[in-house]
Amino acid sequence: MILSDKTIETMLQEGTLGIEPLEKEQIQPASVDIRLGDTFGIVEDTSSGILTLDGQIAYKTIRTERYLLLPGQFVLATTMEYFRLPEDVTAFVEGRSSLGRMGLFIQNAGWVDPGFEGEITLELFNANRCAIELRAGRRVGQLVFARMDQPARNPYRGKYQGQRGATGSRVFLDRELAEGK
Repeated sequence: MILSDKTIETMLQEGTLGIEPLEKEQIQPASVDIRLGDTFGIVEDTSSGILTLDGQIAYKTIRTERYLLLPGQFVLATTMEYFRLPEDVTAFVEGRSSLGRMGLFIQNAGWVDPGFEGEITLELFNANRCAIELRAGRRVGQLVFARMDQPARNPYRGKYQGQRGATGSRVFLDRELAEGK
């Protein structure tokens, strides 16, 4: 079941759902607007020109209020908000249609597991032929919350728990790579 604005507000007041900082206007009828933070990460080139799943990837981190996303460029960004989800609530990350119509693709796994805590890293791609100016504090998407039928047996405690800033891939920590699969 998708959570309504009333339920979101109640959970925030009770402290069972955490979103900070949060302005009342961000709460929509069935979602919460997310804003762009001020941290961006760019994959650094490798000498081979190849990124592998079993090696740590280097990122250049930039902290700025304005970022110019060039045509065809990919960058990691972060939400301004820090989230704390209870063990019986999950969330979907959705980009804003108004920005998609400019050619800004706001990608991510699209899913926030129950029990997750941290800022959400967004993957931004400019599909336009013009550069797009990004500004910290601007609405870039929304989080749609859904209540599960019962609390998760194994709530999220993974490699991105507690993340802050534009957090790069930690795929090299995946269990199947460590086991040699």
